[in-house]
Amino acid sequence: MVISPETPDGFAELHVISNYSFLRGASHPEELVARAAQQGYRAIAITDECSFAGLAKAHVAAKTHDIQLIVGSEFQLEEGIKLVLLAPTRAAYGQLAALITRLRRQSPKGQYQATLEDFRFG
Repeated sequence: MVISPETPDGFAELHVISNYSFLRGASHPEELVARAAQQGYRAIAITDECSFAGLAKAHVAAKTHDIQLIVGSEFQLEEGIKLVLLAPTRAAYGQLAALITRLRRQSPKGQYQATLEDFRFG
């Protein structure tokens, strides 16, 4: 991996959306991962909106380019807050996947609705 002189050692981009965030992201997840590796990043978080749709392609690209993939998702809350959640463990991944599933199932197809109350775990 080539480290760009402009990239701080150990840099990780923690909020990246791909073209799986409809009408927001423009690049394919594998392109984002490849570019991050090219720039010398240590890790990249794919955080598409209420979705894990781009993670499979990002995972393959991360293995190919020897860069750590961080799993996450972005949420636009009814209260006007944008929230990004990252899953550092398998247990957290499972919780985040369950949350995405629940939010999507209780909303019309292709949409979701979330409030701060939806993010109270315990």
